[in-house]
Amino acid sequence: MPRFLLFFSAILVVCGTNPCPCERPELCLPIRAQRDFEVFVFDVGGKTWKSYNWTIVTTVATFGKYDADLMCFAHFHGARVVLKGDVPLSYIVDRDNRTAWIAEKVQLAKSQFMDGINIDIEQAVDKGSPEYYALTDLVKETTEAFHREIPGSQVSFDVAWSPKCIDKRCYDYVTIAESCDLLFVMSYDEQSQITGDCIAMANAPLPQTLNGYDEYLNLKIDSKKLVMGVPWYGYDYPCLSLSQKGICSIPKVPFRGVNCSDAAGTQKPYKWIMKQAPYFNYKDQEGQIHQVWYDDPQSICSKANSVTSKGLRGIGMWNGNILDYSDEPVARQQTAMMWNALLGC
Repeated sequence: MPRFLLFFSAILVVCGTNPCPCERPELCLPIRAQRDFEVFVFDVGGKTWKSYNWTIVTTVATFGKYDADLMCFAHFHGARVVLKGDVPLSYIVDRDNRTAWIAEKVQLAKSQFMDGINIDIEQAVDKGSPEYYALTDLVKETTEAFHREIPGSQVSFDVAWSPKCIDKRCYDYVTIAESCDLLFVMSYDEQSQITGDCIAMANAPLPQTLNGYDEYLNLKIDSKKLVMGVPWYGYDYPCLSLSQKGICSIPKVPFRGVNCSDAAGTQKPYKWIMKQAPYFNYKDQEGQIHQVWYDDPQSICSKANSVTSKGLRGIGMWNGNILDYSDEPVARQQTAMMWNALLGC
C-alpha cells in the first residue's frame, strides 16, 4: 500500500466518523512516544494553556470543558491530552455498570482524539469493602481497555500524599500502581485532617511531603510509577487569634472524622499570592487578620530535586491555569520561575 494511503488509513482508524478539528490531520493521531520524565499538568479550562511552557509539558489532564484547540496544540508539541475520570464507587460496584462506564470513557476519548484518562476518585473507602475491590478492578479494567483501544494511551490514578488511609482513602495502592501507568501523588492539601492543634499550617511541608514518598516506596511500588504533584496555590486562613509567636488559631471545620481541617481556609492561586508578597500575615478590609501559607519557586525547587534523587517518574501541579500569564514584566518573570522550578535547581 502506498505510504500516503497507509497514513490516511491510520487517520480513519483513529478518527472514525468524526472529522479531525486540527489543520494537520496527523495531529489527531494518539501520542505513543514514552517520555523518560513526565511533567503532568492539570488544566481547568480557559485559554491560559497557550502560555504554558510547552518545552517541558508531557501530559495535560483536562478538567475543564473540552477544547479541540488545546488537543491540537498539545499534539503538535508531542504532549498527551487525557480525560478526567470520576464516578461514584457505589455505582461501579456492579460489574455491568463498571464495564459500561469504561466503554463510555474510551469512546469519548476516541471521539475527542485524546490519549488516555486520569482517574480522579478521592472518595473515602474502607479496606476490604465492596468499593475497595471495585475501585481496584476499575483501574485494572480501565487500563486494559484504553491500552487495547488506543495503543500508546496513558492511564493515571490520583492518590493522596501518603498511602496511609489519608482522608479515609484506604485503597489497594500496590495493586492499583501495578495496574495503571502512573500514580499522580497529590502532595498538597496535607492539612485536610488536622489531628493536633487547630492552627494554620503549611499546605505541603517538605519533610511531610517527602516522607509520603518514602511510604509509597516502602510498599515496593515502582518509583517510575510515581509523579510528584505540587501546589500552585496556597491557603488563606482567617485567624480567630494571632499569638505573639505568629500562631494563627483557625475555626474548627470537621472533615471525615477529625475536628479541624484546611477547609477553614480558602485556596488562593499563586497569581494572587504574588501580589501579596512579602506579607505573611495581613488584615482585610473588615479588620480580620489572615495568615497565608503557600509554595513558591524555592520550595517547589527543593521538592523537584527529590524527584530526581528518589528516581520518580516526574512532577506536575494543580493546576496550570493559576499563574499570572499577563504581560506585566514581574508577573512574567515569576511565572517563568514557577515553571522552571519543576525541573529542580
